[in-house]
Amino acid sequence: MTASASTEASPQRNILAVNNIEVIYDHVILVLKGVSLTVPEGGIVALLGANGAGKTTTLKAISNLLRSERGEVTKGSIEFEGARIEAQTANELVRRGCIQVMEGRHCFGHLTIEENLLTGAFTRRDGHAAIKHDMEMVYDYFPRLRERRSSQAGYTSGGEQQMTAIGRALMSRPKMILLDEPSMGLAPQLQEEIFEIVKKLNRQEGVSFLLAEQNTNIALRYATYGYILESGRIVMDGVAKDLRENEDVKEFYLGVGGEGRRSFKNVKHYKRRKRWLA
Repeated sequence: MTASASTEASPQRNILAVNNIEVIYDHVILVLKGVSLTVPEGGIVALLGANGAGKTTTLKAISNLLRSERGEVTKGSIEFEGARIEAQTANELVRRGCIQVMEGRHCFGHLTIEENLLTGAFTRRDGHAAIKHDMEMVYDYFPRLRERRSSQAGYTSGGEQQMTAIGRALMSRPKMILLDEPSMGLAPQLQEEIFEIVKKLNRQEGVSFLLAEQNTNIALRYATYGYILESGRIVMDGVAKDLRENEDVKEFYLGVGGEGRRSFKNVKHYKRRKRWLA
């Protein structure tokens, strides 16, 4: 895995461009409404919002997994490395270098950690030696998986299963990973560990990331840019540092206002105010 070379004089190229898409389930339920976003090559972009905002649907629209849930992109376009991908299958997209790590890990519980990792290489045709080399790379990033390589995945911890899911994606040699709720169900220390590994993969392997997260605080510390989804629409976007300092984001998503930390109950009124839509 190598990052494309670039010069300071050249504009940063987008590896992913989602252009004004709409998604409908069962031919009647409109879930996404005019969503547009970009992921620069070699970047980490956060897709933020509450549960049900449309984050997972956005990722599945990109990875072409909607059809299995009776969903479809009915308007707009999705481009990966400059080419339209809406008509491609999920397998074809993985071969092109874009793969999704699903919410909830979805490891094969009856297989060992190592067997789970090997399933990530099923689209590859570059031989056993190359796959073995990448397996060692995964173990270097996730030393705990090396220790548990012979353990059944179903009997490992949530953190180890999340590491396995990311490691399995790495075995496909991706250029970009769509990572859905990586912090869900994990203790704060494990959340930090996972995001630190994401940062290392981004910097050392050149993998681009689109992170769908409810944990706005940790996502904006590791991402360079962020988009906030609400009810299927992008309601705010900006440089991660600026979003962290935005008063509305602090109050509505970080639970912090001008008077210090507030309870969730006291910030729920944002749904009535919607100051950023004014």
